[in-house]
Amino acid sequence: MNDDVRNIVLGVVATAISGGSGWFTRTYLWRRALRRKQAFFGLPAGSDCLFVVNRQMGGTESSLHRNDAFALLEISALIKDCGATVQIVTHEARQGFGERAEFCVGGPASNSRTVAHLQSMLPGVRVDVSPEPGPDRGAIAVGGETYRWEPGMVEYVLLARLTTDQGARPVFLLSGQTANSNQAAARYLARHQEKLARAYRRASFCLLLKVVNSDAYGPDVTELVADVTAAARTPAAAAA
Repeated sequence: MNDDVRNIVLGVVATAISGGSGWFTRTYLWRRALRRKQAFFGLPAGSDCLFVVNRQMGGTESSLHRNDAFALLEISALIKDCGATVQIVTHEARQGFGERAEFCVGGPASNSRTVAHLQSMLPGVRVDVSPEPGPDRGAIAVGGETYRWEPGMVEYVLLARLTTDQGARPVFLLSGQTANSNQAAARYLARHQEKLARAYRRASFCLLLKVVNSDAYGPDVTELVADVTAAARTPAAAAA
């Protein structure tokens, strides 16, 4: 074998080794990221989860606002990526939590299951559910601060990951002042899932988000106001 042939053979071998190593590394990193995502969402491959839909405020019991439907689509993509399946149920469903991961969308004015989750796991949160117009309608109170809804300009939403026991599957709560803010929380969760998983791993958290100038930007411009986990999980009477 002359030098030219030997150099060609060695080049082919080196290319094959390099390509195989790169493929192995990419596959390993992809699988590690997938396992991290599955652990964060409580969605191992082949598992089942619940998506609890609310009713449209002011609508019939069976009506669903289109922005809440869009939130369902945003979250369904995450569920599919994890290799899990979803069961859609109404907010009147009576069942426990922890056996299956759950995504609960809508504020307490339109979702009775949100009411139960706030009472059980976020007792430091108060939401004004009065149907009468007024400056405090829909306002979220937590940690001694009140966050008021300014129609078309400022909307607030709570995005929470809640667990009660080690090994229990999480409840993801998206409790907004409007359907637009519910969708904004779903989009924020999808966009920042890796950052949230690194920061909180499998722990509970509750974030307050602000949707800016919704009349112009819809659910696209969302800011993190604060991590209100400690205040939200402390009963209001104790906090006072």
